[in-house]
Amino acid sequence: MDEGYFFDTYAFFEIIKQNPNYSEYLKVGIITTRLNLMELHYHLLREVGKYEADRHFNRFLPFCISFSNEDIKKANELKLEYKKRKLSYIDCLGYVIAIKRNVKFLTGDNQFKDLKDVEFVK
Repeated sequence: MDEGYFFDTYAFFEIIKQNPNYSEYLKVGIITTRLNLMELHYHLLREVGKYEADRHFNRFLPFCISFSNEDIKKANELKLEYKKRKLSYIDCLGYVIAIKRNVKFLTGDNQFKDLKDVEFVK
């Protein structure tokens, strides 16, 4: 685990809510995508307003990495493979990126609980 963890949107929500189970993960390398921040921003806009949504978006923006067309294709293959779980496109992309980068996918999303290389934290 040379880079730390791929933080999905669930992980960011738990950090914002100050879930103590996630506090140790702030000490490791964080990677994510702008799509995860887009999802986070939208939900925060609805729940707590523009100021907080913008603040947290900007807080986590430095941890964003880019992704390739091949990553998108692999994410779609994963989504199809687990179609009964109704995984989101964004989560599938994050999981694929985590595997590619040799880091764990940090989440509390039950749909990923039993998948390989997932750090499942509630």
